[in-house]
Amino acid sequence: MSYKDFDLIKEVVLTEKAFKLGQGGRVYVVKVDPKANKTSIKEALERIFEVKVEKVRTLNFIGKRKMNRKGEVGYRPNFKKAYITLAPGYSLPLFDQV
Repeated sequence: MSYKDFDLIKEVVLTEKAFKLGQGGRVYVVKVDPKANKTSIKEALERIFEVKVEKVRTLNFIGKRKMNRKGEVGYRPNFKKAYITLAPGYSLPLFDQV
């Protein structure tokens, strides 16, 4: 396990949709570094959580345009999200406690 692994996986997404996916099956959602590819995400998760990853699906999100109270235009940050499917019999300990 190295610091690169922790830099690659930014945070776990805790939304209603993510919980439904996690409860009904073996799918978990995490935000990752926008430069990460599927194989590096898979290897990092397997090293950090000691699980077997079956499949990784990624989505790139472009930051939306927003205006503040002064009428100035700003943008939300871009990010990348990954849907992780674990092999049968594995689970992430983060979701077992919730």
